[in-house]
Amino acid sequence: MKTFRLNKAKYTLIGATIAVILGTAGCTTDASTSGQTETKSEAAAYFDTSLPMQERVKDLVSRMTLEEKIAQMYNDAPAIERLKVPAYDYWNEALHGVARAGNATVFPQAIGLAAMWDKALLHEIATVISDEGRAKHHYFKNAGITARYTGLTYWSPNINIFRDPRWGRGQETYGEDPYLTGELGVEFINGLQGDDDTYLKTAATAKHFAVHNGPEITRHSDNYVVSDKDLYETYLPAFEKAVVEADVEAVMCAYNRVNDLPACGSDMLLKEVLRGKYQFDGHVMSDCGAIADFYDPKAHNVTGAPAAAAAWAVTSGTDLNCGTGRLSSFANLNFAVQKGLISETLIDHAVERLFMTRFKLGMFDPDEQVGYASHKMDEVGSDEHLALTQKATERSLVLLKNNGVLPLKKDVKVAVIGPNADNRDVLLGNYNAQPINPVTVLDGIQDYIGEDAVTSAPGSALIADVYGHWQVLDSDVLFHTNENGERVAGLKAEYFEVATLPVTDFTNTHTKSKIIGEARASEVLSSLELYREVSPVTNKVLDDFGMVVSGELVPETSGTYRFDGEGEVAIDGEVVSGAITLTAGQSYDISVTKIFATDQLTNTDHRMRAKWQMSWLNTSEALLDNAKAAAKDADVIVMAVGISPRIEGEEMPVKLDGFNYGDRSSIDLPAEQSALIKAMEALGKPVVLVNFSGSAMALNWEQENVDAIVQAFYPGEATGTALARILWGEVSPSGRLPVTFYHNLDGFAAFDDYDMTNRTYRYFDGDVLYPFGYGLSYANFSYSGLNAPEALSAGNDLTLSFTLENDGEMDAEQVSQLYVSMPDAPVDTPKVALKGFTRTAVNAGESTQVSMVVPAEELVYINDKGDKVPYTGALHVSVGNGQPQFAADGEVVKTVITLQ
Repeated sequence: MKTFRLNKAKYTLIGATIAVILGTAGCTTDASTSGQTETKSEAAAYFDTSLPMQERVKDLVSRMTLEEKIAQMYNDAPAIERLKVPAYDYWNEALHGVARAGNATVFPQAIGLAAMWDKALLHEIATVISDEGRAKHHYFKNAGITARYTGLTYWSPNINIFRDPRWGRGQETYGEDPYLTGELGVEFINGLQGDDDTYLKTAATAKHFAVHNGPEITRHSDNYVVSDKDLYETYLPAFEKAVVEADVEAVMCAYNRVNDLPACGSDMLLKEVLRGKYQFDGHVMSDCGAIADFYDPKAHNVTGAPAAAAAWAVTSGTDLNCGTGRLSSFANLNFAVQKGLISETLIDHAVERLFMTRFKLGMFDPDEQVGYASHKMDEVGSDEHLALTQKATERSLVLLKNNGVLPLKKDVKVAVIGPNADNRDVLLGNYNAQPINPVTVLDGIQDYIGEDAVTSAPGSALIADVYGHWQVLDSDVLFHTNENGERVAGLKAEYFEVATLPVTDFTNTHTKSKIIGEARASEVLSSLELYREVSPVTNKVLDDFGMVVSGELVPETSGTYRFDGEGEVAIDGEVVSGAITLTAGQSYDISVTKIFATDQLTNTDHRMRAKWQMSWLNTSEALLDNAKAAAKDADVIVMAVGISPRIEGEEMPVKLDGFNYGDRSSIDLPAEQSALIKAMEALGKPVVLVNFSGSAMALNWEQENVDAIVQAFYPGEATGTALARILWGEVSPSGRLPVTFYHNLDGFAAFDDYDMTNRTYRYFDGDVLYPFGYGLSYANFSYSGLNAPEALSAGNDLTLSFTLENDGEMDAEQVSQLYVSMPDAPVDTPKVALKGFTRTAVNAGESTQVSMVVPAEELVYINDKGDKVPYTGALHVSVGNGQPQFAADGEVVKTVITLQ
């Protein structure tokens, strides 16, 4: 710490003197730098695949100028043509499917994957994601495309701890427990990175290092103060497993400060812990814009100039600057070298680590030598992959309540009610791909029992004027005149070339695309949705094009309508910027203009958003009255309620009652939906509630009054199919909560207080609605015959076994959970702590023996200095259907083992 404070003073003082001249300082290279005009030949050592990769990397980096090396430290690294180094953008996402690169299989959001409590299945899912990622990468590579979201460096998984239910990004995590998060993180990383002895399949990234889980709105300026005990007991264990057990290739440092230092400039985190204790040898990247936060007056503001911030970050161990949107702070490293803020040797080391990743991925070797390069695009969204996501969804759904109404009978009439009943958003979560075959709740139930047995209505908005029941405009209301002068269904779509034009806004010059010339191609769209990986104008992959869709709009119902989607909508020649009143049966001229190209101002490549649609809804509809009418003749009401990734997520411009810029200030359901649920319950029919959310909800009234509750999280593209199979008993629910569901937020510390006192199941003292690990089944499982040692010497693994019996009438899978407590430790320890789990399939009326092993390294406690200390004394052990204090008789077996 003392050393850092001296360095910080150096950066701060020098930053103050150089801030004025940075604007004119260029990234010039000293004349003595070698290789200015070097022409690389195929005989260069870095192309010799017989040499060790480290030797090849050093050879390549040694040939670069300082300016070239610095440019390779940007997330969007440019080509070095003289060395035949292609451009590469490190930014790619694969949280629960290959994201933001067009169609791909969408698995449950990470919090839903955690609810499976299934390491083997998660590994299989990550393997499929990396299969599809490899296929997409080589498809784009063969088309000459190196844009963002086409690479093999995935900024996943998010292994932060979901310590507070208010965090909007908690949906991206594996929940609130360090052990569960670490175990699942290892499986996901291994599935992404593959098992080849020479090459990485893809490069996984463990993020956000460290002590990072909200609030979103202040993450660029917050300083989180944590004790050594909390740091090593809660916030770091998952990262240790990611590095030590899974050999994760990359780590992303967080926006926030930790104990006064920016995470991307913390010697303690990056040098002492990551590269020291954990012996991490991969590369570290900043979260996007995090280095600029060092000197931004509205953020951390801990140094005076970009050059000082860049030198600070690299010296601490940050190798790559994601600076997109705020440009790259590392562009100032040349000046920092000139002023003695950093040595070129440290830059060499950073660039070598970055290229080591690219070499491990086989990017400088012939494809035929890299086995992973053989994956093809026909694997993306294959039948096998879609079956796997359905399986994952079935295992992720958590049954919270059932008074006997479930499973449903097949001959029932069902009303599907709620703002999430036909809402694709809640299938996907955030950091998602475009789904191959999205099945909403309404779709799935209609497919299962037939459309004639189903009525539906949204019933309410999600909250305020945020709706979930947007519908794609289709041929029921869209028409055009064909070449024969006939009025036919659908709209005419015409495709055009686009030109890139310079635009000046104040002092900034950038480019913007504009449609030019005559239409080069056309077709008729039966609905306003499109998927185009190949330009209809040039027939090239992801090439720019513009689109104008035109014809007539004839609404079936009068009302006030809103449109939702990318593109400019015009009605009768007037651009629509808000709500518009339309009359049933009246014909309106409609046109939609959309450009698929790169916006140079925001550096957003809209071509990668290959899926496009335009939706609408009638905001003047009598939602509650229509829901009552839809439910009138139903036997059962299935309600799809909750929230959505449109109102919880990452640093969002959403400020509503209970929602605060992506986070939540309340865990209650929105008032509109509470009123809807009560209105449906008052009809006297059985109500099955399906809650969609990425975080815990206070379903207090619902627990007391509705007949069954299913927690869905954001369950992937097969949601409707999987849910129907659960509701009608094709498969027994087996998901378990990876977070605690609380009654309310009473007694919670401030959101930005990172002390773990009274947080998560391990430390919470109050009553809870549904505990961590909770979930019901249609089967009836019991535990007996625990076989465990009476005593165990320190340093030995704990092995135990038990009998698991399914004395119900249905084949099912059961998640068995092993918890320990350490009452004899000389410091405070968790009340109980998860130390093992396993999933077992047991047929109805049968039993099986199950064995579990707790590694010796898990039988430790963390002292006040953050050290791991082998525990001695009475170890209280329980195995069963959840935490011991919540399990019913027969659902758990317990013992006390003396550790000595």
